Amino acid sequence: MTKRVLISVSDKSGVLDFAKELVELGYEILSTGGTKKHLQDNGVAVTSVDEVTKFPEILGGRVKTLNPMIHGGLLAKYDDAEHQAQMKEHGIEPIEIVCVNLYPFVETISQANVEFADAIENIDIGGPTMLRSAAKNQKYVTVIVDATDYPAVLAELQTAGQTTVETRRRLAAKVFRHTAAYDSYISNYLSAELGEEFPESLTLTYELKQNLRYGENPHQKAAFYQKRLGSDFSVAYATQIHGKELSYNNIQDANAALQISKEFKEPAAVAVKHMNPCGVGTDTTISKAFQAAYDADATSIFGGIVALNREVDAATAEKLATIFLEIIIAPAFSKEAIDLLTVKKNIRLLTISFEQHAIDQFNIVSVEGGLLVQEPDRFGFNEAEIQVVTKRQPTEQEWAALKLSWSVVKHVKSNAIVVTTDKMTVGVGAGQMNRVGSAKIALEQAGEKAIGAALASDAFFPMPDTVETAIAAGITAIIHPGGSKRDQESIDVANAAGITMVTTGVRHFKH
Repeated sequence: MTKRVLISVSDKSGVLDFAKELVELGYEILSTGGTKKHLQDNGVAVTSVDEVTKFPEILGGRVKTLNPMIHGGLLAKYDDAEHQAQMKEHGIEPIEIVCVNLYPFVETISQANVEFADAIENIDIGGPTMLRSAAKNQKYVTVIVDATDYPAVLAELQTAGQTTVETRRRLAAKVFRHTAAYDSYISNYLSAELGEEFPESLTLTYELKQNLRYGENPHQKAAFYQKRLGSDFSVAYATQIHGKELSYNNIQDANAALQISKEFKEPAAVAVKHMNPCGVGTDTTISKAFQAAYDADATSIFGGIVALNREVDAATAEKLATIFLEIIIAPAFSKEAIDLLTVKKNIRLLTISFEQHAIDQFNIVSVEGGLLVQEPDRFGFNEAEIQVVTKRQPTEQEWAALKLSWSVVKHVKSNAIVVTTDKMTVGVGAGQMNRVGSAKIALEQAGEKAIGAALASDAFFPMPDTVETAIAAGITAIIHPGGSKRDQESIDVANAAGITMVTTGVRHFKH
């Protein structure tokens, strides 16, 4: 009986050498379309699928392998007498190996301004059907969807004449992962085209980027997956130009730093520890901005992650090099900066485009037994319904401080209080069980720098105690969402002290 392999691939990487080796092993190659031409043009003997099916390709190539002569050969059980009798009766021969990858649907929808009709035409039907048939019949059939598996399959065929059961099972599992992912891209694309934000079922596809040494703690296993069509302004798509491998906690902190850096158009530096900002600075140059971020909390930045939204020049690198940092993220590093920073063997240097970037449509968080899905909090200072609710209006410098504090507080774990000057954070209170507790932490950290500074709260004040604490520390401007039944009490306290208070109408809880 002739050994047969069916090859039909859109990604032709390595397929020519693979097919030549199979011919040497006595296999007859079945193929269609572009793959058949590619093999024949390079001297490989190929039997056209329509010679097997006795039926031509029709409907512009939409139908060519959907035929019992193909799928009977893929699905027949070799040790089932009834199957074998039917195969003989209908002249169907088994296909022992299937090598298929699919129409480039994802690549098509990744193109700018792709036409809907083009996307639809790149939905593969015959390919997934052959893959699933072969994978279902894994007891007998070897199925390959990934070119990296060619060498392993060839090695087994050359040494034993067939693949092992374990190999066939492993490859079949990969096929079903692959076709499931393929279908998820299609369903998500069509749902997005229809504007269905929260469909009745949600299928997510992520691709393994790297296995991590461990998770949050050494006893926890972990891996890093990325979305193929995810945000390019992300750690997942950053380029690492120096340093040791990123850890689980590095990735979390780097992501937090990047999210904060999105808030600023002017030169800005963001320092993060444990997913909270410990220092944020803005100025006319990135060197000055980093100096401000460092001065904000020179203690906590030790061992932290720093994101800068301008190229790191020599002047900035000289300052960065004096501190122990885990990661520095920037659009680019000058040659002088690289020379200065790479003296440290382990520091990770990441580059990422800060200019134009896609933003993920939803944030997804896992809980035991489920997922929470929500829109990202993109609501900034410019979108807020700003109201000055006190008698005194903010000064120009206070407006700058209020804007900075409000831009940062949305990224701090609730309950969140941020104290800033017009150029830098000076105190951050995060994750406390009551708002006064967060305020006390932020104000204690700020110390004398709180005098004349602004304070932002991620949520309203249910009573005036936080405002009173802020006034006692020297705060002269406060920004918060407003909306409490007792707002007037806080306003009255602010008026009595002669400070200014601004409400935004928007809460920024972050859990």
